[in-house]
Amino acid sequence: MFAPPRRRARKVPPDEIITLEHVSKSYTRNVPALNDINLHIRRGEFVFIVGDSGSGKSTLIKLLLRELVPTEGRITVMGYDLVRIRHGKIPKFRRNLGIVFQDFRLLKDRNVYENVAFAQRIVQTPGREIRKNVPAILATVGLAGKYKNKIRQLSGGEQQRVALARALVNKPAILLADEPTGNLDPNITWEIMRLLEKINENGTTVIVVTHNKEVVNVMKKRVVTLRRGVIVEDEEEGVYRDEED
Repeated sequence: MFAPPRRRARKVPPDEIITLEHVSKSYTRNVPALNDINLHIRRGEFVFIVGDSGSGKSTLIKLLLRELVPTEGRITVMGYDLVRIRHGKIPKFRRNLGIVFQDFRLLKDRNVYENVAFAQRIVQTPGREIRKNVPAILATVGLAGKYKNKIRQLSGGEQQRVALARALVNKPAILLADEPTGNLDPNITWEIMRLLEKINENGTTVIVVTHNKEVVNVMKKRVVTLRRGVIVEDEEEGVYRDEED
């Protein structure tokens, strides 16, 4: 029986931090959430992932977090093969990632300091380093004076800054932000986006999933547009393209 030729693995450039090659993911037969995706992100890039609901954005983020495994294809993040990685190594891999969500996912019964310190305790950072690192990252996100405040005492923008501090305190190489300004008013949205830009300028690779057309169009970063599980645009200094465009 004739067998189709195997795709030759592409040699990954040394500055490439995320590689997806011919990646597909199906939840049900013949209905791919992602279909033959190829995506290459370099160390230090700032990338927007955009597209309508159902375009595959959430599936892509879950694949990068290794919450899902592709049906087909190859994914490499920070040198880790996310298809072949052993289950026991997944927590170590995830230490390279900082994650920020639309709904913040903070510990409401703890104060700002404890929310950020929690991320350090998970990776068993010594107490003396936690006492140094947490105030430093809170100062970076503009919350130096709020470390004793309970989460319920903070505005939405301040809560997102705490979430950012928690995501960054372990100095991840990659920051994944999934709709980070979805619940914020326009002024606070721009404060958070300027903060993400500053984080990127300090060397962190930043990937932002968003529906915010104005933010994407003003910031002029790389824009990857998904539509029905396929990348239809990948532009440097791109814009948000609606489905009818």
